[in-house]
Amino acid sequence: MSKTKVIAFANNKGGSGKTTTCSNVGCALALSGKKILMIDGDMQLNLTISFFDEDTAYEYAKGEKNIYRAVVGEKDLDDYIVPTGIENLDIVPSTSLMSSIEFDLFGKWQRETILKKCLERVRAKGYYDYILIDSPPTLGGWVMNVMCASDYVVIPVEASPWGLFGLANMFEFCEQAKRIAPKLEILGIAVTKADERKKYFKQTMETLKELENTRLFENYVRVDSAVEWAQDNSKPVVAYKKNTRSAVEYTQLAKEIIEYANR
Repeated sequence: MSKTKVIAFANNKGGSGKTTTCSNVGCALALSGKKILMIDGDMQLNLTISFFDEDTAYEYAKGEKNIYRAVVGEKDLDDYIVPTGIENLDIVPSTSLMSSIEFDLFGKWQRETILKKCLERVRAKGYYDYILIDSPPTLGGWVMNVMCASDYVVIPVEASPWGLFGLANMFEFCEQAKRIAPKLEILGIAVTKADERKKYFKQTMETLKELENTRLFENYVRVDSAVEWAQDNSKPVVAYKKNTRSAVEYTQLAKEIIEYANR
């Protein structure tokens, strides 16, 4: 059996820090020596732009090496992987064509498991330790595909008044996915954009700790302008400036996520 584990980063609430968490956790693991494949499943291409300048990202988006071409063609994902330039870290880029993925999947046989089938050869090789998937902020057929292809789900949640909005829908959607993929597990909730000076931060943490049967990761990521500077330079902050507060926190979060994934 392949040792490769697949972790989805998902939240139907926009602005949760989902893509930033996915890119930095993946990069932190790669920098620690793990072999990582990232899949950009969002039409906004933000994960792709986390590793390439916009011109390069849009070249992939317009070409054949992207997630849309693989899934619609029901092809082995192995042929759509490109290096990021960071050691141990590869990616399957996205494209704006993903805006029509729900329509394109609608008439396909066993459409909920197409991504899982596309990943079969990659997983069978066992080359990657972890495959991380960034999903769009929606709950539909494509995100169901992502869930069914994954072993675990990490739910990034912004520490803000609206950060918890829709979380119940996310949990319900995961339960629906388990009907198709019974082994799927919510690995935990990762709090992002935390500002410990604000009273609502404490309230958010208390609310999340009270959730039944749902892990709240101890490590959370505070607001840090270094993240934005890193994004402007098309790099995860853990690769851009590894000694910044957010880089250290993302690295700690990555270690905690993998600790639970390996239990």
